[in-house]
Amino acid sequence: MDDKSRDYLANERTYLAYLRTALSFIAFGFVIARFSLFAREISIVAHIAVPNKHTSTIFGTAMALAGILVGIYGSFRYVATDAALRKNTSMPMPPWAAIAGGIIVTAIGVVVAIDLFAFR
Repeated sequence: MDDKSRDYLANERTYLAYLRTALSFIAFGFVIARFSLFAREISIVAHIAVPNKHTSTIFGTAMALAGILVGIYGSFRYVATDAALRKNTSMPMPPWAAIAGGIIVTAIGVVVAIDLFAFR
């Protein structure tokens, strides 16, 4: 297998990783959005008061939308990298994308931590 074939296959694997990540974001968003419903049901059964916050629904919807954006970005990256490979050039990830990804993951972690702490 030559280097060119490896590059094309690596691009396809990267694209599939983007799709898996997008699907994970969407599924995780669905679970988060439904958590408030689960908490309400448990509070009825256990006879405890749970604050009626819409944080789960809002955050879950935002996660699902982030998943959609990851899928779209992955598709654009795949097409751009494929075009660059055909021209024998490289297509590195723009620095803004790496920084945005780090900020998004950090923000998700902060929101989840705050919401879990408030739920105690």
